[in-house]
Amino acid sequence: MVLPLDRPVRTSVRCRAPPLPRPGRALPLRSTPAARAARLAVLPLLAAAIAVPAPAQASPLAEDGTVVPIQVTGDPSERFNLVILGDGYTAEEMPLFREQLAAHLNVQWSIEPFRSYRNYFNVYAVETPSAESGVDCDPALDGGTRDTALGMGFFNGCDDTSLERLLTVDEAAANTAADLVPGVTADNRQILALANSTTYGGRGGRTATASSGNALSALISPHELAHSLGQLQDEYPYYFRDTSLGRYPGREPSSVHHTLMTAEEMTAAEAKWWRWLGEESESGGVIGAADPGGNEGGLYYSEGVWRPSRHSMLKTLGYYFDQVGREVMTHRISGLRDQRTLPVTSTPEGEVGPQDVLWAEGPHPAYHELEYTWSVDGEELEEAAGARALELAGLDLPAGAEVGLRIQDPTEFVRDPEIRASSAMTRTLEWTVGEALEPDDPGADFTRFRDTGRAVGADEVVYVETTHPTDRVPQVSWTLDGEPVSTSADGRTLDLGALDPAPGTRVLSATVTDPADPGGDSETLTWTVDAADPTAPRELSAPAARVPGQEHHLYFNEFSMRLSPQDDVEGHVVGEFRVDGDGWHHYYGWPSDSRAPFLFTPDGTNVDDLVYGSLGSGGLSMAVFEVDGHEPGWGTHEVEHRAIDAAGNIGEPESFRATVVPGADLECTETVTGTVTGGLRVEEGVVCLDGADVRGRVTVASGASLVVSGGTLRGGLASSGAHTVRLTGTEVRGSVSVTRTSNEVAVLGSVLTGSVSLTGNTQVPSDTWTGGAEGYGPVLAGNEVRGSLSCSGNTPAVGDFGADNAVAGSASGQCADL
Repeated sequence: MVLPLDRPVRTSVRCRAPPLPRPGRALPLRSTPAARAARLAVLPLLAAAIAVPAPAQASPLAEDGTVVPIQVTGDPSERFNLVILGDGYTAEEMPLFREQLAAHLNVQWSIEPFRSYRNYFNVYAVETPSAESGVDCDPALDGGTRDTALGMGFFNGCDDTSLERLLTVDEAAANTAADLVPGVTADNRQILALANSTTYGGRGGRTATASSGNALSALISPHELAHSLGQLQDEYPYYFRDTSLGRYPGREPSSVHHTLMTAEEMTAAEAKWWRWLGEESESGGVIGAADPGGNEGGLYYSEGVWRPSRHSMLKTLGYYFDQVGREVMTHRISGLRDQRTLPVTSTPEGEVGPQDVLWAEGPHPAYHELEYTWSVDGEELEEAAGARALELAGLDLPAGAEVGLRIQDPTEFVRDPEIRASSAMTRTLEWTVGEALEPDDPGADFTRFRDTGRAVGADEVVYVETTHPTDRVPQVSWTLDGEPVSTSADGRTLDLGALDPAPGTRVLSATVTDPADPGGDSETLTWTVDAADPTAPRELSAPAARVPGQEHHLYFNEFSMRLSPQDDVEGHVVGEFRVDGDGWHHYYGWPSDSRAPFLFTPDGTNVDDLVYGSLGSGGLSMAVFEVDGHEPGWGTHEVEHRAIDAAGNIGEPESFRATVVPGADLECTETVTGTVTGGLRVEEGVVCLDGADVRGRVTVASGASLVVSGGTLRGGLASSGAHTVRLTGTEVRGSVSVTRTSNEVAVLGSVLTGSVSLTGNTQVPSDTWTGGAEGYGPVLAGNEVRGSLSCSGNTPAVGDFGADNAVAGSASGQCADL
């Protein structure tokens, strides 16, 4: 992470990690300096989604270390190399390491631009079995030390009064293990050491660490990679999760994604992210600048500095990069971080013969192709557009003719022309027609290709590379389920998205043949195409009621959702959700327990001074101090959810609506079920009707409370001066009259066949309601009213919380617009 020059003295620690809870243990609001240092742990990560091979497929290279290639897309000198280590796993626990590793990497690949550029990375695992399970000073294991291969442990030396978040590793041991990977050096690799622990923890740098079993550990990886690879800075509006540094005191930040400029100033200067202004952000909200309604806060300050988007993974774990950060990351990935040059192999530049074949091979984005543009003496050869090889024999070129090739990435992730033209995204090659190349005839074979061991996504661009004879171009033909198909200029790629394969599992094949020997030997590659969308089935908490005939659930105070992402092809499946069209958010369960559902409330839930699950302003997650002044999220919300499978397919979203209304936590003094004849009079206490069938009129006396869940009231309802009247999912045959209720009136998802009158009811907020419920009157939401509806004198007025009522008759007074 790059820190601004005007940071306070206490910012001497390199980078701030997203602080998270530890299951079963409350964390102090303030802590020791050492504990504060632990809060600043960081974790850079590169990852790839692919099934980890079984041990039998690995190659032992040292007595205590086994290298397992997970994804190898090219020579290590032409790729960014991620080396993943595991510590605290015994030999018997290696299957657990592989399982957690696969899940960890698939999360990474679900996020752009890693999803589109995964073929730019090599990924290796080094298995180093430990004598004991777990790592040092893990509070989930009651502290204590463990005998492990890499010496990993939580900071603070097993002091159970301290804050354990910083995961350390024996640097020498980690580098020795990483050195086992052939061709990968300290200059072209990123080490990630995973600890066998469910406690949240991590650390950044070229030798990064993370716990592997915590709900949110994998989400730290792209955040920290934004620092180490993208050189992006934090967008937190706080320094510690319960405090901010206040107002930013400096001048225009050097950070590419922080500003003091308004949109007008930014556009006039053509500075920062002016090309993205006004667009809907990939991570939520609209991309803005230092204007009213902009996204204020960042660089650990809550005021006086602005970031592009409402959210992004630089502020909140679980969201995507916005377009500004994504552009930077695309640039850095394309240049392999430190090399800053698009890796291209080709016919050596210089003199070539007029009968020679020129070739060039660049890297392969997963969902689009690089542009190959050939020219002779500056004139573009349109007929050769997109080809990776050029046969000069048919061009009749004179000696001295200049042949050029431009290879450029046309990705829509980049708008800055300087980035597009940089050597990381554009390469130019030149040859002069003169003396012929030395003849080379390696035959016709495949040399590199999209790996065949992992299923291909339905919209992926599958690639192959072949040998390169100097006098001809090997031919590549493709079949899908046995039928010939083609989408590219030279047969080296096949864009499945352009073919739109039928849903299900398909078989894709590529065959290379030698045009000099058409009947000779040929080589064929075969892939499984996963053309079926993954799904993320939901399990919701039981609602108080449902809107009749709709996928619309009505809740008092809160609701929870559990997603179970699934696919018909093996591999870890990632779940995501978003609320009211805001940015897509990774589904991880609950921050302290991956098995628990995600909880939504109007104000969110404070988990160690980070607020999760807020339906109000500020989004799903924020620092505890940000809740001050935010608007609670009472009312109706649309929740969408989807899945991303191991092949990269993004499933179609499913959705539902949830309305959250305030309600007291009432304890029944009497519960009535079954059939009640002759009507019912509620004289005192809290009488609950649970699915009851009341044949006759129900009357509620002054001071009493009636709570009806389901069932039928066949003679109507009359209440005067009651404490509480609540109907959820109930059918009422006959008129309903509720007057002068002193505490709560709520009618949700019910069918009311007669006239309905609400008059003179006054809400008195209960201390059992969640915060922010004050100021809401009687609730009439999601009902079907077949008669007339009249409301008057209610204080506050009647509200539907965004869940419309279907009223067949007239609607008047305060209910005229419900």
